[in-house]
Amino acid sequence: MRVGFAGTPDFAARALAAIIAAGHTIPLVLTQPDRPHGRGLRRTPSPVKALAQAHGLPVLQPPSLRDAGAREPLLAIPLDVLVVAAYGLILPKDVLGWPRHGCLNIHASLLPRWRGAAPIQRAIEAGDATTGVTIMQMDAGLDTGPMIAARQVAVAACETAGTLHDKLARLGAEAIVDVLARLARDGRVDATPQPGEGVTYAAKIGPADATVDWTQSAAAIERRLRALQPAPGVTATLDGAPLKLHGACVVPFAGHAPAGTVVASGPAGIDVACGDAGRALRITALQPAGRTRMTAADFLRGHAVPAGARFVVG
Repeated sequence: MRVGFAGTPDFAARALAAIIAAGHTIPLVLTQPDRPHGRGLRRTPSPVKALAQAHGLPVLQPPSLRDAGAREPLLAIPLDVLVVAAYGLILPKDVLGWPRHGCLNIHASLLPRWRGAAPIQRAIEAGDATTGVTIMQMDAGLDTGPMIAARQVAVAACETAGTLHDKLARLGAEAIVDVLARLARDGRVDATPQPGEGVTYAAKIGPADATVDWTQSAAAIERRLRALQPAPGVTATLDGAPLKLHGACVVPFAGHAPAGTVVASGPAGIDVACGDAGRALRITALQPAGRTRMTAADFLRGHAVPAGARFVVG
């Protein structure tokens, strides 16, 4: 089939690689414009663009699809289907109706749970035991289209957004290749409307997510740390200095202390009182500003953090 592709990050590039390997004709790849990256702020192609160029595929990078005139050359390219994965631009109605079989989206959750921009992070933050990917026929709503296929995976107790991303990227690539094979064979695929119950929204990760609210439970803070690993990470402030927290675990704490108070420190880590009684958060890995990641034990060799020290709360 003639399969167009629209996507930007590594999650999407893995799906594109699988579609290329499956032997479909790919007359067009859409991805977002190159963005400044790194300390030199050099404009860097997206993972999708880099992969497409390596395979000699035509790439277009419109900054927006809102201009009807700018869409005309695009819509003149005949497609059987457009596969969309983490593209980052809204598809207008005429784009949704452009390919013969419409647009198929690879979404990193088991819809209707976690519609929206950050399904991987929000699933970990909420403590979900399972998640997955859904192949969906796109409509004008926000991840509201009928479901064609879904694949499920367990969320491990130590799961980070990075490790879960890799699992779901692999599942998504496998699932879309299977759906495209069925579409090529049968000329159609069955789709089931999403249920009205169980809808949740995965809000975009913002600056407020990247700070610690010590009044939350220790378990909730630990999940947030994993949900924002490897990026953007979570930062806490101790003695006026920011510390990026890379690793933590929940430990018992029988005493009482205000949230954000260090209750113990040593080779195992830095224990901090949180908003729930009976538990503390043990920081095991961190990164001071301008330094590399280190264990809490290494940090404590050069920085005294006595019991009673306070992290900024609020």
